[in-house]
Amino acid sequence: MALYAAVFNDSILKFTDFGLEPSVEDSIDALGFSEATPIQTQAIPLILQEKDLIACAQTGTGKTAAYVIPTVNHLNKEESKHSRAVILAPTRELVEQIDQNIDALSYFTGVSSVPVIGGNNPKDFERQKFGLRNGADIIIATPGRLLTFISLGICDLTHIERVILDEADKMLDMGFYADILKIIRQLPEERQTLMFSATMPPKIRKLAEEILKEPETINLNLSKPAEGVDLKAYMVYPEQKIPLLKHILGQGEIDSMIIFAASKANVDRITRDLNKQNLGAKAIHSDKDQSERLETLRMFKNKQFPILVGTDVLARGIDIDDLSHVVNYDVPRDAEDYVHRVGRTARASSTGEAITFITPDDAYKFGRIERLIEQEVPKPAVPEELGETPEYRLPRRKGGGGGRRKGGGGGNRRRGGGGNRGGGGNRNRNNNRRRGEGGGQGANAEGGNRQPQGNKEGEGNSNNNRRRRNNRRRRGGGGGQGNGHAGGGDQGQPPQA
Repeated sequence: MALYAAVFNDSILKFTDFGLEPSVEDSIDALGFSEATPIQTQAIPLILQEKDLIACAQTGTGKTAAYVIPTVNHLNKEESKHSRAVILAPTRELVEQIDQNIDALSYFTGVSSVPVIGGNNPKDFERQKFGLRNGADIIIATPGRLLTFISLGICDLTHIERVILDEADKMLDMGFYADILKIIRQLPEERQTLMFSATMPPKIRKLAEEILKEPETINLNLSKPAEGVDLKAYMVYPEQKIPLLKHILGQGEIDSMIIFAASKANVDRITRDLNKQNLGAKAIHSDKDQSERLETLRMFKNKQFPILVGTDVLARGIDIDDLSHVVNYDVPRDAEDYVHRVGRTARASSTGEAITFITPDDAYKFGRIERLIEQEVPKPAVPEELGETPEYRLPRRKGGGGGRRKGGGGGNRRRGGGGNRGGGGNRNRNNNRRRGEGGGQGANAEGGNRQPQGNKEGEGNSNNNRRRRNNRRRRGGGGGQGNGHAGGGDQGQPPQA
């Protein structure tokens, strides 16, 4: 136990200090690795102790090796005719990447693995079926594809000793919650379960409660970009994005850049525009054949072209070293995805630049990102030749301000003067429409407007409704003119704190 105490005091950072099998140490040494990253330093000892674990660390910190190394070490101690470990991942690319890492980290061991992914290639299907039926030590799979093999009676999970969920938050975002639980039910009750994620939303904690037993928790720099990333953002109108991108590319030599776009159509359009300027760009998204996508990634990693344009399929789990630039052509919908995108650069203590284009419609989303990462991203001026650009202004909360926005009126500005946050009155817009969206006098937010009685359906405009006006007076209403969208006064729900 002295070893583990020393590790958590950050005094042990070398792989030789973990007490690994000699063949595993040889495999690590052959890759040129000697010192563990912080997530590896903390996770490996706990996994070696066969504890359940939920680990949260930003993209690019070495999470894959943090669970692969102790898993290979465990499986190498004895041979088996059955599969003994399952790794679930959200995308085919990540499955392939994990399999490559296992190949490298188990090079001098006898541990085998099989990647199980979708596709239309019959040879891939037969290869996966062969590996599953012959008991490859480690199964790496996307949840849907693994369930297919389970339903066909090809995959036997009754001897699994360890299950690992990689990029668990992304799997839940993609709708795999039910699939994961179906797979978990196929596993032995006595097992070790590990969850690795870059973010820790409530749904991850809920899943952890369902499938982990008394887990240890590691939480490193949750939702923060790596220190070596130079963050910046430009305010632009949509039609200025391509000209600004070309300007940035013309400022100096780009070693390796990934451009993230919100749609496949945008990806293809950006790629065409850049290639018209002979800038050497290739596209990758789900409409591309799997073999084409893998070949594109291989060429990019080998520096055969400088610019890769893709959707969020690239944001998770793709191990690309020495990436110099990341461009968010479109602001990601989820703030956490920003961390994953910019996590593609400045990996393993290197440095890089992450650039985001913000349109006026994106300002609110980018404001959420800045709150998540707890820092304001610098916003330099756009070159004058691109014309006038918008200002960065965060929109006010809905329901704010003195009658100028939804549910205005007197009282507390944030509450919109109508007792209920979001503009006073009932927050359900359909109910407001049915009730005539009455204007009239808004109730004071602190004026005791807390009774749920309100109006009955269809009582229309409050200016013409004497009963509602009298009710407001009895409840201490008053306070300014309400906006016609939400009326003032209670519409059948108590105010929200």
